[in-house]
Formats: sequence, C-alpha cells, structure tokens
Amino acid sequence: MTTTEPAALPAFSDIASRIRLHAQQSPAARALVEGERSVDYATLDRHMDRIAAALQRDGLAPGAAIALCAASSIEYACVFLGALRAGVVVAPLAPGATPASLQRMLADAEAKLLFTTGEIDVGDGGPPRVALDGSAAGRPFDDWLAGCEAPRPVAIEPGAAFNIIYSSGTTGEPKGIVQSHAMRWAYASRAARYGYGADTVTLLATPLYSNTTLVVFFPTLTFGGTVLLMPKFDAKAWLALAQAHRVTHAMLVPVQYERLLARPEFDHHDLSSLRYKFSTSAPFAPALKAEVLRRWPGALVEFYGMTEGGGSCILEAHLHPDKLHTVGRPAPGHEIRLIDEAGREVAPGEAGEVVGHSPGMMSGYHKRAEATREAEWFDPSGKRFIRTGDIGRFDADGFLTLLDRRKDVIISGGFNIYPSDLEAVLREHPALAEAAVVGVPSRQWGETPVAFVVRRAGAETTDDAALLQWANARLGKTQRLHSLRSIDALPRSPIGKVLKRDLREMHGPV
Repeated sequence: MTTTEPAALPAFSDIASRIRLHAQQSPAARALVEGERSVDYATLDRHMDRIAAALQRDGLAPGAAIALCAASSIEYACVFLGALRAGVVVAPLAPGATPASLQRMLADAEAKLLFTTGEIDVGDGGPPRVALDGSAAGRPFDDWLAGCEAPRPVAIEPGAAFNIIYSSGTTGEPKGIVQSHAMRWAYASRAARYGYGADTVTLLATPLYSNTTLVVFFPTLTFGGTVLLMPKFDAKAWLALAQAHRVTHAMLVPVQYERLLARPEFDHHDLSSLRYKFSTSAPFAPALKAEVLRRWPGALVEFYGMTEGGGSCILEAHLHPDKLHTVGRPAPGHEIRLIDEAGREVAPGEAGEVVGHSPGMMSGYHKRAEATREAEWFDPSGKRFIRTGDIGRFDADGFLTLLDRRKDVIISGGFNIYPSDLEAVLREHPALAEAAVVGVPSRQWGETPVAFVVRRAGAETTDDAALLQWANARLGKTQRLHSLRSIDALPRSPIGKVLKRDLREMHGPV
C-alpha cells in the first residue's frame, strides 16, 4: 500500500546549510535552550563553524567519524551539527552502555575523536577524547576549540553518511545503522505536514543518541524553530517546562505519557500550546492513547518504523479514534508490504512480516554486508525493501495492526502464539498496570508462554496464582500461560522498550 503527498521543501538540502540560512534571516531567534542557557541561530552558526574548523585542523576529512557519548546538552548538539558542516559522520553512543560495549562501538565506527563527560565510564583506550564539560575526561572543549573560526567549505552529497546509529543491543551486539544525508532530509521533509516553522518550540526529553529524538530534533532546526533540551526526563519538571515555554511539539515514548498522566497536578497545567504530540519506539496501548486524547488537547501522532528506515506508518490518533489498536497507514511516499516465511507476499487480510520501501532507508549496517543482506527484501521487479521483523495485518481500511515481533512469536506445540494477544487480556485485569509475555524453552512444548506483571498502585491484593487462573480462563487452549510472576517494574531500555530478553533470562526454561 502506498500514499503520496507533495513535499514542502526542496528535493534535497543539507541541514547545516539550513541553519546558516536561519542565522542570516533570523539571527536572534532562539535555536537551543537548556535550563537557563540558550543559544540563538547566529551563535549556533558560529559554534558550528568553529567545531567544523577544529575537526578539519585535526585532520578529519569528509566521511571520517567522531563519537558522542554524553547526556543531551547545548554542547552535544553543537558538536553534532558542527560535524555535519564538515561532512564528518557522527556516531552518538548510549552513555548507559557498558565500557566494553562502548569500546567495541568506537572501534566499529572507526571514530577519530570521542566527545564525552566526566560522569561516563567509556573504558580504557580508544580515540583521543574531548571533555564537553571541561572535566578531566579529556581535553577541555574550550581549549580544543581555541583559535578555530572559519572552516573550509564542504559540498554535502545526498548519499554521504550522516550518522551511525547503534541499535539498542537488546537482542545481541549492537549494529551500526548508517543513515545518509538524503535519509535525514526525507524525515525533515515529512515534518512539513506537522506544523513545523519558526514559531515551533520542541521539548525533547529523550536522549540525543536515539533516533526517536533525532526525528524531531533535526526537523525543528530545519524549519527555524527552538529545541528545548531536557537532559533527564522528570514528569513534574516536564509539565512545568511545557507550560512555561509554551511548547508546541513534543516527542514522548509511551511510558512517558503514562507517567505524565499519572501526575496529580497534570490537569492543572496549561498545555494548550501543544499542537502536536508524537510517539514512537515502543508499543502504545490503545487505552493509553484514548486517555491522552481525552485529557490532553492537540493532535496525537504515532510513528511506526525502524531506525534502519524503509517504510513507516503514521496514526493520527485524534482523527481516527476508532483505529487506536493500529499503528496507522503508510506514510506519504512509503510502501508497506507483508511477506511470509518464504519471502512471498501474503494474501489480503493475512498476517505477514512487515517490509517497507521509502525515500528514507539506511545505506546498510556499518561494515556488515551479510547483516545488511539479511535485512533486505527485494520484490520481483528488484525494488529494495527493509525487513522489520514485525508481524502485522492490514485491515480493510488500510490500517496496519501489529501482532508481534517475529522473534517474539512463541511456537508452542506447533502453534503460533502472539504475546501481544496475551498481554491485552492481562491488561484487562483491574489490578494490573503492565504486562509482558515471553516464550521460554519447554521440554514438553518446545516453547511456552510466561507472564510478568506489574501491579497497579492501590489495587486490591490478588495473588499470582489467582491472576494466572483468571488469565487462562480467558485465553484459548493453545495460548494458556505456564506461569505468571509479579515484579516491581518491567526492565526497559532508555527509550522505553521492554527488554524481553532480560525477562526470558530471569525466568529460565521449564
């Protein structure tokens, strides 16, 4: 399925050049805000020039890579953007990764410099370091910049690498996803339909190393808006910032929506300035979407897609309240198909693996040709699609419902069990706030489903055995849970994804 819509921006431009344009046209307009500090477009443009010149002084040619490993800050944003002006590729790394994993990613990216802070343990060795906070973590940032002003001009080609985003590693060693300037520009062009402009104020409370954040960070600057950086999410502080700065756009993962709505002061804040609220990266429960629509003014838009790119779907939940169980329809210019295990397209109405083609597709996994080939699917005409690993089904209106991750589908006694179906039943119990179902090895069935649940605060006490009996009475014979365990909180990645591998390891075989 494919939809089309005319682009509001040129066919291609590089984002660093757009920032220079805003610096010339609106030099005093705010570009970046962090706490009490702010940077206008003229100052941001000068910072980018100095950073680009310093990288060139250090011998980094276009296509060379640097790494960033720090919490979100004005300095972090300036280094990322300055590197782009020099044609240098940025590898933003998760500060929460282990030192050993960070060292492997630094080596894989072939980073020539690492920008970090004193609070992060990146291990021993690796490239020379620059301390963004002026600490002993490396050469002080201001000292590294000293004497650098105007860089040599660099022509940015659409196919040139923009960044290397490392996958979360929740299913194995992180892979470097190479995204091009053209891919980032495609995301910026898509943003034109969501009211971005010079009056945009975007509040970011997810980290800048995450593609979740970058898909709204770069469009905001592309259109000359203001980015408000929140280095660490706190629901109470987020509400105060959104009200004080008259925020117009925000990207939040589902668990953040849940925590914001749970604040007792939520309904007392004026959030009417928010024109668009976005979500991506983790399953968004239909009931939670409905609560957001009921209690929070403005549009709610869910993006479904992968850092690798390919096809995306968009659910404009405020326009389709009867489709909250879906992730929407293919984005304009995106094509989504469903294939079976043999790589054949499935018949209408049948479930299959989601594959997508669009202007925004990764170049490939960095230095992993075989992994790149495994992530690709080609139709009979030779058109390239990216495989998502998700199982989905289109309804008669063209809306996509996700059933589960292909790797998470439980095959028990020869039957396919979709954990999402079981989780939906568990969430109906009034005592439960969250539920996650995983498959564990079983000598009798090959695999069998087990559940982990989080109790709702103040709910009536019900023991695990009674909850298990309640759930299995509502599930099909082949779906029944082997066991159920209450835990204080589901393990999650920094952007809210439930770490199901951790749950499998926690339970073990049966």
